[in-house]
Parts: sequence; structure tokens; C-alpha cells
Amino acid sequence: MQDMGCRMWGTGAAKLGQGECEGLCQALPPPSSPTAQPPRTTQPQHRGLLVPPLPPEHPRVPWPSSDYSPAALGASKLPQQRQSPGRGTPRRCRALSAHGMSESCRASTLGGPPHPSMPCGGPFPQPHPFTMVSPAIALAFLPFLVTLLIRYRHYLVLLYRAVLVVWLRDRLTGVPREQRAFQYLLAHAIPGDPRHILQTFDQWCYCCEHLSSVGPIKGRIVERLLYERAPLRVLELGTYCGYGTVLLAQGLPPGAHLYTVELDPRHAAVAEKVIRLAGFDEQTVELIVGPSEEVIPRLREKHGLLKADFVFMDHWKRCYLRDLQLLETHQLLAEGATILADNVLFPGAPHFLQYAKTCGKYRCKVHRASLEYFHAIPDGIAELCYTGNR
Repeated sequence: MQDMGCRMWGTGAAKLGQGECEGLCQALPPPSSPTAQPPRTTQPQHRGLLVPPLPPEHPRVPWPSSDYSPAALGASKLPQQRQSPGRGTPRRCRALSAHGMSESCRASTLGGPPHPSMPCGGPFPQPHPFTMVSPAIALAFLPFLVTLLIRYRHYLVLLYRAVLVVWLRDRLTGVPREQRAFQYLLAHAIPGDPRHILQTFDQWCYCCEHLSSVGPIKGRIVERLLYERAPLRVLELGTYCGYGTVLLAQGLPPGAHLYTVELDPRHAAVAEKVIRLAGFDEQTVELIVGPSEEVIPRLREKHGLLKADFVFMDHWKRCYLRDLQLLETHQLLAEGATILADNVLFPGAPHFLQYAKTCGKYRCKVHRASLEYFHAIPDGIAELCYTGNR
């Protein structure tokens, strides 16, 4: 009887899925022969019934547990489960739908709950469109990067010499850069010769490590202006290692006095040794340690500076404008006093320059030069002539 039934609908079996064939065959009555039937396997084989295999593009999916078998679901549900998936459904989901599986059956077969990012409810998320960068896009930025490296190569060298090399040597030796420079002076400079000490400083900065001092190129501008003005009271803001102090002290006329202010006590200790090594005593050069915003108001009462004829600024660039206004407030600038400010172009002091040009109290001029020990990086010194309150 089963054989006859299979032959009758064997012609249309090729159009049915594997799960439907199995359900229909199980719905037929058992044969009348008393011979025991062999145990049913996962994929039953019927005599005279050709079960169509899955198309090549559909991967074979293992059958789920027995709770979701066609016998458990019932033959009446098979026509409702047979749905043709949409055109945009992935291949794995079309294969599962061809077998007549429900959403719970698909989740059990795929090994997890339905994933919200997939239209078919699988556990595999769709790849994000920006997870991979096309090599063509990456190569398009290569000329731009090469142009930046060529254009700013001098700034990269400055970063390497002034930051990376110094940091590495500080960690390896345990001695700060300023102290290493002073040891080099002791070994190579001639004591009592200010010009030779400055040359030794320049040699150290060119060949060994970078120091943020005024340097030889801008130093000649400072010397020329100092000889032209011949000031008797000179104020320096930012002593650092003493390079600018020695440069100013060697150009002072007889009887002049130089006041130099340094914030960092460690730098001040090195600067005092350099100043004394150059041959200048406390009668000529007076070193004041402390913040400039605290020292400037006390210059008249504590240090005896009534009016400054010449001011040289080489400390923090953001403090230029504040300290200039403090000098005005406490009336420490003489009529016609000259104020020089270093590094107004690089790193730059734009607010200071804007105030000096627009306040009406100064005649402003910028002497263009290059950064100390880096001829390819432009820099300059601002010259201000104080004309008084107008």
C-alpha cells in the first residue's frame, strides 16, 4: 500500500521539500506485512521515491532535535510552514525556509537566539561598512603625508632634539640638561672670558643638545641695540642658564647694573655659576629668584630699581603681556625705554604684539631672524620704544 502511494505521488515528490516528504510518508498507514520495519534514519529512503537534493548553492543544514521534527509538528502544519522567502533573504535562510522550519527551529539549528541585526534572525551580525578601509583610500593620503613631512621636517628635527633626546639623556644619566651644559662649559670654556663662554654655549647647542637661549644670530641684534642705547638700568625677565645674562652684561657701559629674574631655582643655581664663571660679580649682575608677577611689584622697594632703561624678555611667552602691563602699572619704565621680546614669531606672542601695536604707548618693530640653532625655522625679536601715556 505504501509502495503504491509512493508511486502515485512520486511524480510530484520532486517539487516537495525533504521535510514534507518525510511527514507525508509517516502519515501513511503501516504495511500489512507482519515483518518488522527497520529503524527510521535521519534521511528515510523510500522505494520508488526520489528525494530531490538541495540545490548546489544551498548548504546542507543538519536536522534539528526531535521536538521540531515534522512528525512532532504534524502534517497539518506543513502547508503553513512552506513559505517562499523574499528575494533579499540570505542563502542559509532560504534553505531553512525550503525545509519548512519556523523561527524557533532556525534558532535551534543555527545554535543561538535570533540576532536583531540580521533579517533572517541568525546569530551572525552583518559587517559594518566602515570596519575595513580600502587600500586605495589609504594610498590616496600618502602624498599628503609625504608633503607634510617634507614641509615640516625642521620642526620634527626640533621636536627630536629638544624633547626626545633630552628626555632620554635625563633618564639615562640622572643629570638635568642645564647641569650637563655647565659641565661642558667647565671643561671647554675659558673662565673670565664672556665671549668665549657664549661661543662654548653655542657649540654645545649645535653639536650636543638644544638649549632655549637667544642664540648667536639674535644675540647680535641684542648687542647692537644695547650699544646704541647704552642703558644704565637693565632688567632681564627669564635668566634660564645665564646665556642672555652674560650677553647683556658684556655690553653694559661702566657703572650700569643688570637685574635678572628667574622662576626656577634649579635654573637659577646653574645661571649663577655661569655668570660668576664669566667674571661678573653681584655689583654688576643681581640674580633674583621668584615669579615675575611677584618680583616686579617689589623691584623699587626691595631691589632699588627706580626706572628701567632697557628690558629684555625671554621667559614664558604667555607672560609677556602681563609683565609689560605690570611694568606700566608700577611705573618702572623710563621715558624712551627699550623693550626687547624674544621668540615673538615662534612659538609666538600674538597678544603681546597686538597690544604693543594698538595701545598707543610704544613704537613697535619686529626684527626678523631665525630660531636659535635652527636656521630653517623663522623667528624674530620685537623692539618696543616706550613713549609714555598719551
